[in-house]
Amino acid sequence: MQEIIILGRGGQGAQTAGNQLAKALFAKGYHVQTFSTYGGARRGTPVTSSLRVDRVPIVQRCNITSATALMCFDDSLLDEAFLRLGAEDALVVVNSARPAEALPQLGLRRVIPIDGKAVARRNNMGKVVNSALLGAFAAALGQPDLDTMCAIIEATAPVKKSENVAACREAYGLVAAASQKVPA
Repeated sequence: MQEIIILGRGGQGAQTAGNQLAKALFAKGYHVQTFSTYGGARRGTPVTSSLRVDRVPIVQRCNITSATALMCFDDSLLDEAFLRLGAEDALVVVNSARPAEALPQLGLRRVIPIDGKAVARRNNMGKVVNSALLGAFAAALGQPDLDTMCAIIEATAPVKKSENVAACREAYGLVAAASQKVPA
């Protein structure tokens, strides 16, 4: 079973991203359990979207305490409390213009920074980074496939459907290309 936690600030789209990721994985035949936690009922407060994904029905009903993957909408949220929610070797995809080496010490975790803001701006999305982060996350995780993720985004995005899909595709391509590079 994979356990995923998405952290953002209220208004950034972390809840939407969690729901879209759950729908895309469900469309690929996975059993999915999703739930959210809100820090406060206003913009800017931390919110999380949590998912469990498996090929068999999921019976576990507790909070996630050792996630296999983490998605973070803002690198300022990368603190010990959040990182403790992930396993020692968890995948961490973070919205950041900084390289992985410049981010807080993350131990053995595989950290993939993606400049979601730049991707969003290039695709006429302003500061809305959730589609870019979903593309990067899907590429890093290896699921769902890009076409399924884009189909779900197109079907569920409230506005700017083609721009959201373009941002997802661009970020997916950036992460896929970076993972193909072999260090010298």
